[in-house]
Amino acid sequence: MTDPAAAPIAGTTRHDIAPASGGEPYRVFVHAPTGPAPAQGWPVLYMTDGNAVIATAVDALSVQASYPTGTNVAPGVIVAIGYPVDGPYDPLRRSCDLGPPPGQAYPPFHAGGPPVRTGGAEAFLSFIETELKPWVESRLPIDRERQALFGHSFGGLFALYALFTRPRAFRRWIAASPAIYWEDTLIGRYRRAFAPPEGLDAQVLLSAGEYEGDRLAPFQEAAPDAAERLKQKALIRTEGLAREMAADLAAIPGIRAGFELHPRETHMSVLPVAVNRAVQTAFAVR
Repeated sequence: MTDPAAAPIAGTTRHDIAPASGGEPYRVFVHAPTGPAPAQGWPVLYMTDGNAVIATAVDALSVQASYPTGTNVAPGVIVAIGYPVDGPYDPLRRSCDLGPPPGQAYPPFHAGGPPVRTGGAEAFLSFIETELKPWVESRLPIDRERQALFGHSFGGLFALYALFTRPRAFRRWIAASPAIYWEDTLIGRYRRAFAPPEGLDAQVLLSAGEYEGDRLAPFQEAAPDAAERLKQKALIRTEGLAREMAADLAAIPGIRAGFELHPRETHMSVLPVAVNRAVQTAFAVR
């Protein structure tokens, strides 16, 4: 037997980058294609919850970009923004970074822990726009007209916030299972204030799993907490609110919006499916 060794993600580097304004660093995963870039530069997909999505995204892109005539997917750059932790999430930091302002304070996740704060989305978005994008562009040739943003759950909420506040920051927006309900549907305030700029050309894809509507997954139906889960679903309305948002956005000049339901998926199991769809959306050949 050989000694076990780490299996790094092919073509991917990891960087811990602290905001210029101070604070804890972000762990940024960057996947770049091999070979020469197109004349206009590489398309790029920015992703929240980087620790949780980078491996899936790279695998999905690598497999499909090797056969573009059969997949409609070409090579591109993936920039997944996470945190310097071993697990898939840093719940405390992501609650703040992905929540639209003004935000609120909530009890700690565990006894003795710090309070949970939301409302840091503007600072996080500013970091992406004014620091991270220039950093990426200083290292790789990027096509600024083909940039996409993906987020799931709170990340999907963040993607909508970014669309409503900086609609030219990305061309394609993928909001999977967005937490539209959050803080009394705060994102609705930004939607109502949104005025599409002249010449806007944005593609927006919202999605949810089949079991994010008013039905439980089969394995949940007989669980002791089934009634409580149904009650929570009626409050959160992930599928219904995402459908409504997609229909609303589709009526705005300059936005092509749609909704997709992923069969047999729950809020968490839908993640790899949604990541694959983000790859297909961001790196579509035509």
